[in-house]
Order: sequence, then C-alpha cells, then structure tokens
Amino acid sequence: MKLKNLLLCIIAIIVLTACGKKDADNKKLELDQPIALDETTENVAKQKDEGIAEPEKEAEEVSNEEEIEVKPLPQTLAELAALPPGHVDYVGILKEEEQKQMDELTKDLPDISGEPTEQQLDAYYNDLLAIFQQDFIGPEELIAEMKFQSIGSPDIDNPRMQFKENLNVLVLLDASGSMNVDLGGQTQMDAAKKAITNFVKGLPKEANVGLRVYGHKGTGSDSDKKLSCSSSELIYPLAPYNQSDFQSSLDKAQPSGWTPIQLALNEAEKDLAPYKGEENTNIVYLVSDGISTCDDDPVAAAEALYNSDITPIVNVIGFNIDHEGQKQLKEVAKATEGTYQDVQNAETLQKELDQANEIAKAWADWKKNKTDRLEGDRTRNWLSIFGYNSGEFKKWVDERQQVGFSLQYLYQTKKIMSRESHDYLRQKNRDYHDWIEEEYEKLKKELHELNNKKVDEAIRTLEEKYMENAPE
Repeated sequence: MKLKNLLLCIIAIIVLTACGKKDADNKKLELDQPIALDETTENVAKQKDEGIAEPEKEAEEVSNEEEIEVKPLPQTLAELAALPPGHVDYVGILKEEEQKQMDELTKDLPDISGEPTEQQLDAYYNDLLAIFQQDFIGPEELIAEMKFQSIGSPDIDNPRMQFKENLNVLVLLDASGSMNVDLGGQTQMDAAKKAITNFVKGLPKEANVGLRVYGHKGTGSDSDKKLSCSSSELIYPLAPYNQSDFQSSLDKAQPSGWTPIQLALNEAEKDLAPYKGEENTNIVYLVSDGISTCDDDPVAAAEALYNSDITPIVNVIGFNIDHEGQKQLKEVAKATEGTYQDVQNAETLQKELDQANEIAKAWADWKKNKTDRLEGDRTRNWLSIFGYNSGEFKKWVDERQQVGFSLQYLYQTKKIMSRESHDYLRQKNRDYHDWIEEEYEKLKKELHELNNKKVDEAIRTLEEKYMENAPE
C-alpha cells in the first residue's frame, strides 16, 4: 500500500513538472507572436493610424511640424489693389443667421486652440484676411482718371491729350450672352443701353458718335463659337447724334454669343482710320462684362490701336465683372494709358459715362474759346482725390472691423483659438490696417501737393513713383 502511494506521488510530481514547462513554453511563444488586441487597444491603434494623437503626442507633432511658407502681406498700395476681393459685404456675429453665414465663410479655417507657431498664426491671418479682402483700388487707376480729365488742358504738352478740331466718340458694346444677366428688374444689356443713350444725348451736337457691338451672333454653345467670335458690327457709323436713327440701331443689339474683344478693337481701328490724330480727338469706350472668350489677344489689339496714327484715348468699363475679367480689362486699359472703371449697375455705369460728357462739354467750350480750364482742372482733380480717398477709407475700415469681429467670434463663441492666438492675430490686424491707412494718407498728401503744379509734371511724378513697380 505504501508502495502504491509512493508511486502516485512520483507520477503527480512528473505531471506538474511537465505542465509547468508547457506553460513556460507557451508564454515564450506568446511573446514571439503578435498580441491579440481587445476593442479598447484596437481603438488606440486606429487613432494612431489616423493621426489622432493623445494630447502629449499632439503637442510634440505641432512643435516638430515642417515650416510653413507664409506669403508676405502687401508692401505697396499697388500690391494691395492686386489682391482678389473676398466677401466684401458686412457679416455680423450677433444674430443666428449672421452666425450661420460666418460659420460658412470660415468653415475651412483650422482649429488653433492648441499652441500654434508664429508662422502658423501668420498663415491663419492671411487665410482669414482673404475671406474678407476688400476690392481696393490702386493709385494707378486714379492717375489714369486724372490724366483723362486733363484732356484739353492749356497746361498740358502731350499732343494726344490736347483738343483737336473734331471730337469722335466710339462705344464698343459687349453683346455676348452673359449680358442677359438680370440685375433686378432689367438685364445688363438693358442697363447698358439706357446709360449709353443718356450719354450720347449729352454730347455736343458737333461731335461724332459711333456704336459698335461684338459677340452678337450665334449662341454661347461650342458649335457657334466660330460664328460668334467673328461677329462685330458698326451699327451706328460715326456721325452726329440722331435720336431716332441711334435708337433703332441700338435696338438691334441683343445678348447672344461669345466675347471677341480683340476683334472689336481691331475693327475700331478701321472705324476711326479716316480720323487721324493730328486733327481729331478720338475717344474709345470699351464696355464688357467679362474676359475675352475667343482665344485671342485683346491687349495686343489695344496696343496696336493706341500706337496707330489715330492716337485715341481708350477707356475701359468692366460691367458687373469678376476678378479674372478685371485683370484682363485692366491690362487693356494700361496698354492704352486709359482708365479702367468697375461698375456694378446702371447707375454707376451712367456716372462713368457722364465723365466723358464733361470732357466733351469742355471740348465744345474750347472750340468757342470761352474758358481757361486750368483752375477747373485743379478743382476737378481735388474732387477726384477726395472721392478716391473716401472710398478707400471706407474699405479700410470695413475690412479691419470685419476681420476683428471674426476673430472675436472664433475665439469667444466657437472657441477654436486660444487667448494668446486671438491677441496675436488682433494685434497683427491692427498693425496691418494702420499701415494701409498711413499709405493712403501719404498718397492723399502727395496728390494735393502735386495738384498745384503743372498737370504734365504732376502726372509724371505720380507715374514714376506708383506705376513703375505696379504688379503686372
């Protein structure tokens, strides 16, 4: 019996020893193989794969992030004017509907409630500023306007800008399909027709007026592009204004196809060919609501017209146009040393054309030898300077306040930035808009000082300072 019990004990010891060895081997095997993850561990791994780090890790990633290239803010008023406009209308932050609009405008801005670097904050400010960027006007546009208003001045030496025995005004009117856009009760074409009619009615009876349309055939479809891009017609040949004839000609202009601006300018040179610059003051108004869409080169055509012996003054009006269209039309105006004006409705279009009427009336007075224009030029220039600075001052104030309100909303209401980030961005906003104010104040002072000099000298001084380094 004792022997039997002894044998059982020995067997038990052997079994336990074997099991222990097996457990040890199993543990070693488990260390060598991938560990099976439970649900919580799987979520942590998934977060790491998706870049969702724990707080300590996030701070490390921000500090180790690669440097961001931050585009510098404008250094000149010309650079400021070259920036594409954003949402220029006021957006509040108090009412629910205003907050929804603010949320939509700023939805792509990142959360900077952590510890962003200074570079990240500078990039953030640039993005926020772009959302509310105002459509500033550079000094070159004011200079061009002052130059145009000086036509016929006894104090100017440029033969192109002197009055001649005859005055010819040619209007080039966009008749592309987009002119059918509704402005609230009337189409762009109807608004343009009304403004042009009022304009030509006010011209001196001795002046000749002409009206050419372009893009008035075909449709906006690809199949009609060739037809439309070859369509331009002088529907009222250069002649003194006759109300019934002009109106019946204007009625023919209906919005239709594409926008062949080069063709219109080339044909305008032919229209004015009999009227050489030595004996004629020739003024061309190009009215368009968009970029040329006919794979052409309007700028080259404008340069050819400008350099011809017609020596015309070419002014450009962008009617309810986007930023890309503005850029091209401004280049056309720059190539001809003419004015560019952006108008949004019938009233502002009429106001712009009325300026040409003032020049025409001055020409009529010159013909009758009734006036010395020098003092009038200075008064008119002073009014242009005042109007220009008032308009730009309002944009400066609106932009500064809008960015400031946005920062307040994003910090206090949305809580996506820290107090330190908010204060840094607010100070940057103040500094930037203080710089804009100082630049416009300097320009206004220079303009007033130059307004007492000879017109030629004043314009040359402004061009040398502000136009040579203007962005292309």
